[in-house]
Amino acid sequence: MNPALKLSVLDQSVARVGHPQDESIRQTLALAEHCEALGYERFWVSEHHAIGAIVGSAPEVLMAAIAARTSRIRIGSAGVMLPHYTAYKVAEQFRVLDALAPGRIDLGVGRAPGGDMRTARLLNPHAGSADDFPQQVIELQAWIRGEPMPAGHPGHGVQAFPTGPTWPQIWMLGSSGYGAQLAGHLGLPYAFASFITDGQGAPEALDLYRHTFRPGVLERPQATACVWALAADTEEEAWFQFRSRERARIDRLTGRFGPLLPPQEAQRAYSPAEEAQAQALRRSSLVGSAQQVRERLEALAAQLQVQELVVLTWAWDPAVQRRSYELLADAFALA
Repeated sequence: MNPALKLSVLDQSVARVGHPQDESIRQTLALAEHCEALGYERFWVSEHHAIGAIVGSAPEVLMAAIAARTSRIRIGSAGVMLPHYTAYKVAEQFRVLDALAPGRIDLGVGRAPGGDMRTARLLNPHAGSADDFPQQVIELQAWIRGEPMPAGHPGHGVQAFPTGPTWPQIWMLGSSGYGAQLAGHLGLPYAFASFITDGQGAPEALDLYRHTFRPGVLERPQATACVWALAADTEEEAWFQFRSRERARIDRLTGRFGPLLPPQEAQRAYSPAEEAQAQALRRSSLVGSAQQVRERLEALAAQLQVQELVVLTWAWDPAVQRRSYELLADAFALA
């Protein structure tokens, strides 16, 4: 076992068949408290819009509630979809969060819409192009850290309040080389969304990040990967519970988005193309007993040369999700 490997958590407030959506938000709060007690390093929440499977739409609001219920674990967004907003407003929101949980706030940002483009236009009808994203990140970084905007900038002389002795740590999130290069260029920490790509492209993106890195906010590269994993008391039980996620993943690849099905209802006959996708997903998924998942996580961390992994787990039954995090915490001897 690698004693230096840290584990963190990403939760997306997944909708579940047979349960109201607002219950998923409260389950996320309960999970954050649970994972803090188990010794996880961070607890991140995501931003998605108008997707029936995921109801976590406002990470900054959810983070405030988590801050009120925790005292040690770092709390973060994975991430705020920055093109929907102005950098100044996001800086204000996260400065408030840092006042609520000083020194515990991670501000993960991404440029994806977190939904379809029609919804993106409803969020911000006046949004600029994706080409504006690097400048937004630069401005956000300055306002977060209380650094002055250059003369001639519209924000020259404007501060984001409240100020304080600490500030959120900005993370660049991505699932391609774009975010990796931008994070490297700006000297920011980088998180690769491996659960989106089912692991594809992670080594290349992380290598690109390290090769393009130049000191900025950080003196040396800091990287992690967000991975999907599920542990259970037996391998058989883990693969049974995995059916819910497998069905959701295959449905998403074919344009169907809906709440998570219980595992006993999730199996159905696949088309030949869907069956091939399902088999590929099973091969790449980190599913099994605690020992099996621990070994695969350690091997992945060694392959990617990272000292931290962020684990995302979908399960129809919240007790199954909590048990998975318990088993991994025990397997890695988290303090």
